[in-house]
Amino acid sequence: MTGFSLYPFLVIRNLAGDQKKAIEKELDQDDYDLIHAETFYVMPHIPKTRVPILLVEQTIEYLVYKHYVEEQAPLLSKLPFWIDVMKLKYWETHFWKKAKKVVAMSQSDKQEMKKLVPNLKIDIVPNGIDYEYFCGKPKIKNLKSPKVLYVGNFKWLQNIEAVQILISDIWPKIKSQIPKAKLWIVGMNITPKIQKFASSDIEITQAVPDIRDAYREASLLLAPIKGPGGTRLKILEAMASGLPVITTKVGAEGLGVVNGQEALIADTPEDLVSMAVRIIKDAKLSDSLSELGRQFVKRNYIWEKSANILDKIYTKVVNEE
Repeated sequence: MTGFSLYPFLVIRNLAGDQKKAIEKELDQDDYDLIHAETFYVMPHIPKTRVPILLVEQTIEYLVYKHYVEEQAPLLSKLPFWIDVMKLKYWETHFWKKAKKVVAMSQSDKQEMKKLVPNLKIDIVPNGIDYEYFCGKPKIKNLKSPKVLYVGNFKWLQNIEAVQILISDIWPKIKSQIPKAKLWIVGMNITPKIQKFASSDIEITQAVPDIRDAYREASLLLAPIKGPGGTRLKILEAMASGLPVITTKVGAEGLGVVNGQEALIADTPEDLVSMAVRIIKDAKLSDSLSELGRQFVKRNYIWEKSANILDKIYTKVVNEE
């Protein structure tokens, strides 16, 4: 369908004809002050209306798919994928301009959006987590068999790429320095290709019943993320759980963490390996990152703070009418 449509794949995949009719009927029957649209690709379902639309973007999808085509797409697929990326860029920016106001998750996303649409009205609402939920279970310290953890939903291209880098370029070097260490990949929609990496020292777990158990049983979260976009909730959840975090500049982008304080940040496999080994061997460093990371999330990324900011934006948008 994408090949014969002006819409990109991401919009086509999410189109539902009955949804637009249902929204149109709802708007006719009741009086609404505001429409909150979550992600641009739901926008085709909203009929023409005078009700102001607030569009919240969890990530800049055009940049996510652009990175995939540049770094991962098979050579023979690049041309059709590039066509789709260009369609994605057009429609994503088109729907930003259709909204009364747009919300981004971070300052870095806002800056990228401003490059694409300079006059766009954008506010920032940091993503939040349930801090009390994640800090409720105490960490388990198991220094005899340290676990390096990666968590993700593998429908996201960035997570597939990050795990491939972790397994091929980083994990063998950590294992050579700490033979008893284990690598633990936890997530949803784990692909068959990733599942094949399972071995005596690499554990692949599909959908743990309680993700907090993964955070509390691990020694550190290692997230070699290269793909752009969005808020890395896994990093915030790990911090709130008291788990030390190592990630890349892209992985930490927009969060406001300081390298060496709330997390360790590097981009080369060699540096990421060195940092992981340091955390495993240095209990004092591990404890410091754990406590500073937990307090950082509590100050900046609790749901109540995000909700209060969003509530003020709702009021502002409605009152501007």
